[in-house]
Amino acid sequence: MKLQQFLEHHGVGKNPFAEEDAQTDPVFKEHCIAGTYHPSWDKIYGDPQEPATSVVFGEKGSGKTALRLQIAQHLAEHNRRSPLRRAFVIQYDDFNPFLDRFRDTLWGNRPPEKVLEQWMLWDHMDSILALGVTKLVDSVVQTSGVVQTSGVVQPSSDDLKPDVAKLSRHEARDLLLLSACYDQSTAEPFRVRWHRLRRALKFRTWKSWQPMLIGVVVTAVVCGLMASLGKWTWLESVWPYLIVAAGWMPWAWRFARRAWTARSISSNLRVLERNSGLLRKVLMRLTNDELLHQPLPNKQRTDDRFEMLNKFQGVLQTLGYPAIVVLVDRLDEPHLVNGSPDKMKALLWPMLDNKFLKHPGLGFKLLLPIELSYFVERESRDFYQRSRLDKQNVVPTLEWTGEALYDVANARMRACALPGKKPTLKDMFDESLGDRRLIDGIRGLRVPRHLFKFLYRVMSAHCNAHTDDAPVWRISAAEFESQLALYRREQDAFDRGVGAG
Repeated sequence: MKLQQFLEHHGVGKNPFAEEDAQTDPVFKEHCIAGTYHPSWDKIYGDPQEPATSVVFGEKGSGKTALRLQIAQHLAEHNRRSPLRRAFVIQYDDFNPFLDRFRDTLWGNRPPEKVLEQWMLWDHMDSILALGVTKLVDSVVQTSGVVQTSGVVQPSSDDLKPDVAKLSRHEARDLLLLSACYDQSTAEPFRVRWHRLRRALKFRTWKSWQPMLIGVVVTAVVCGLMASLGKWTWLESVWPYLIVAAGWMPWAWRFARRAWTARSISSNLRVLERNSGLLRKVLMRLTNDELLHQPLPNKQRTDDRFEMLNKFQGVLQTLGYPAIVVLVDRLDEPHLVNGSPDKMKALLWPMLDNKFLKHPGLGFKLLLPIELSYFVERESRDFYQRSRLDKQNVVPTLEWTGEALYDVANARMRACALPGKKPTLKDMFDESLGDRRLIDGIRGLRVPRHLFKFLYRVMSAHCNAHTDDAPVWRISAAEFESQLALYRREQDAFDRGVGAG
């Protein structure tokens, strides 16, 4: 008996339980993303116009990635409805590019534990600013439909091109500085992209040529005098050279200062690849007044990063983005972490700083593995004073009741229903099983991923036990109980770390 035959008999066009990862689940993305929610959805999502931080702990398969996709989808819809009060979304869910660069900047071949011990809050801030600035610059210059950041590809969620004509000259200068430090696009060469942004902003830099023009004019005057007076013997004295050197001194001094600034930025941006020579060339296009007292990420501290973040927010505010939402997910997947709870803690803990998490206009959605909740419970008073988790909308565990899982299964079946059909989960099982036993049975599966795996398995086992010539259209209570007991044993093995899950 074929599984598709069984599903079609119950009015289901395609298997609603074949996928286990929301990232690649077309049923969820096309049908359930706007109608199937976890009971804690309102607390996690909040108000996009007043973004707040939420800290969610959930075991594997509980729906953290689905939550991230839902939040991103709902924020995109909010942006379309409110073009003047949009939320700028940064998806901070691929740490590998930043960790790779970070490891390369450290001396020696250190093990992952030692590498992550050196990771600080400003490294997180640099990573988030890199993602945000690259996305914004990409939307301004519109090189493509995606944001390419150190190998990270993110779809653009905003259809509207920002109206950069609203930016003042100071805000345009801020965006150019942010781009010089943080833009990580690989779509085109760095200098080409920076100058495209400068032209899009209509930011004129002719004043930056003044020191070079002074040098050129002084050199021309000296050479002209020697030529007009025929005093070529002056070349044998030191004075013409001293005068020319004095004329070029302002440019040389500026060159040295820009080179030093570029080198310090490049060496202190530990999570980004930034060539100091190219950075120096774009900084040369800004005057001393435009760079005077401007914050730059040229030291290993958070103060400069907070000021850079404020400048980024100021630019976004003018462009119609009064709020920034950062979605943090897949913390256990980087190859330096490799699922280790201790390494996840080392990577995340610097971010748990109340000043950062409660920064005005900035909201974090931290979708974290459940293993980290055990570390939180054992932390000291100093940690709680610094993180103030009591103010961060903490969801201790992303639990699903049996009834909620039952509703999720029915929603997926309706999403895959044939025209005119309204299938339900209980229709596939024998009446002797009963609704209450069905719900009680799937309650022990705890999370949607285990629910989908189990339902796929029990349907497959049922179909394999019958022939096409003698089909049986309902799964018996005995088959349900036996497959549930078998799956529970495998689930326990997975929880102990000795099964594939």
